Amino acid sequence: MKDTQREAVESLCKRAETCRMCKSQTLIEYLDLGQTPPADQFRTEEERDVPEIAYPLKVAVCDSCGLSQLTHIVDPRVLYQFDYPYESSTTATGKKHWDSFAQAVCARLNLPEKSLVVDVGSNVGTLLSSFRDRGMSVAGVDPAPNIVEIANEEGVPTICAFYSVDAAKEVAQKHGTAKAIVGTNVFAHIDDIDEVFAANAALLDTDGVFIFESPYFGNLLRELQYDTVYHEHLSYLSLKPVTLLAERFGKEVFAVEESAIHGGAFRVYIGTKGVRPIDESVTKMLAEEERSGMHALNTLTEFAERVAQNRHDLMSLIERLTTEGKKIAVVSTPAKGMTLLNYCGITNRHVAFATEKARLKIGRFTPGSRIPIKSDEALLSEGADYALLLAWNFAPEIMKNNQTFVEQGGKFIIPIPTPRIVPEA
Repeated sequence: MKDTQREAVESLCKRAETCRMCKSQTLIEYLDLGQTPPADQFRTEEERDVPEIAYPLKVAVCDSCGLSQLTHIVDPRVLYQFDYPYESSTTATGKKHWDSFAQAVCARLNLPEKSLVVDVGSNVGTLLSSFRDRGMSVAGVDPAPNIVEIANEEGVPTICAFYSVDAAKEVAQKHGTAKAIVGTNVFAHIDDIDEVFAANAALLDTDGVFIFESPYFGNLLRELQYDTVYHEHLSYLSLKPVTLLAERFGKEVFAVEESAIHGGAFRVYIGTKGVRPIDESVTKMLAEEERSGMHALNTLTEFAERVAQNRHDLMSLIERLTTEGKKIAVVSTPAKGMTLLNYCGITNRHVAFATEKARLKIGRFTPGSRIPIKSDEALLSEGADYALLLAWNFAPEIMKNNQTFVEQGGKFIIPIPTPRIVPEA
């Protein structure tokens, strides 16, 4: 690493010295995905040849509570306040999921009409719109200025800030206290978890509930979803460490719900201790985590070995097709796909172009691999023999949307958990 890049990394990235949930200092590294640029920093044409800063992407397990977390923490201003390109409303599958999320929360908590629901990391307000459709009052908190502007233009009141005690007080002053604070794919992104619980205390009503939804670590292990490891995802969540965390603040997990979104997620309900009965879903999941040994070092070491094998198998397939003169495109460019491209070493040497429906990414280049991103129509207008499908969690929807590509002889490469070609020959 050049001295200038090393200095940049050290100034914008810090090493995690303790477990963010239980504060133990015994962290054991088990997965190394190399040095990668932030997964959401898609370069414009003007920025195409500007050197990128790559940060360590490694995972360690806490020997005390079992939490898996990144060993290095990139400054959140680098990750979220530099032209952030993700919009939560991109897919029909996603929209349907947010609607079912709102329905489940309103039903489980029996929320009265006009109850305030606050979304942390609310993005363009898709989830909050679903709560509003059910008669709730809503407010959002998000740190990305361009995204907050879109949300407010859509009529979803959103403040631009990282979630903190000050942000929570601002929301409370404007909208009152909340019956529910929700966070989807954001709780795992926050380093200072203690600040989250302090902010919740400043914003929640006396019987209010905090609900977060995140990819479930058990699915990551079983389905080899190593591409979901990137710098925004600081923690890889399972129920055991979360229950221990809640206890530190006089709270408890009283219910858990599972869903298929993002390759398998869990929704965790946290309330004041003793206020609500503990649902059997909690004890059931805790028992299954213990039985599976998911926090044991030997389980995690075996997972890392399978990750390395996946890289070998996928690159062998890509290199073979390239040697045969086949034209390969990428379909969809989610953040997790950037981990896969950079870890495996797939670049614009292997891939002609990528396609996207997200307007904020079209016309840009993938971080690290520098693959040009075009609109979805390019898959047909420019042609390709194979399409590497990076948003594998939305594979049925994406393949259905690109049925003409298949009818014209095109095939998809699905990389996770085992590289495979669809449809088969």
